[in-house]
Amino acid sequence: MQLRERIKEELKIAMKSKDSLKVTTLRMVGAKLKDLDINARPKGIEQISETDIIAMLKGMIKSRNESLEIYRQANREDLVDKESKEIEIIELFLPKQLDQAQTEKVVEEAINKTGAQSIKEMGKVMAYLKEHYAAVLDFSKVNRIVKQNLS
Repeated sequence: MQLRERIKEELKIAMKSKDSLKVTTLRMVGAKLKDLDINARPKGIEQISETDIIAMLKGMIKSRNESLEIYRQANREDLVDKESKEIEIIELFLPKQLDQAQTEKVVEEAINKTGAQSIKEMGKVMAYLKEHYAAVLDFSKVNRIVKQNLS
């Protein structure tokens, strides 16, 4: 089942079970998805791709993680809890992320495939990783690993 349908189905289930936080979160996801679909129409695209949906979900998680830090600094545990639960709900729709060892292995593969020798060629490695592993990599961690391997 595609992500778009999974999100709709989970929303229906959450509504039936009266899970208000999940309903609210999934409605936000649906609204963001619809907004991106509308913005893509002038380009001749009726609906954004699965890859774009994954990128959207990752962006939503990233913004919530940033909010978490602010709420922690302000000692707002109620909001920290809410944001954490929203992250958990959104993560249900993302492919499982690679762990540290798998990420390092994939970075080595990318360096070998691209023939990168120095930090100046980091862009080639990152492009390869985004093309082949965008959905399953956390690029905030990847950046550091690539730099270490090319230094």
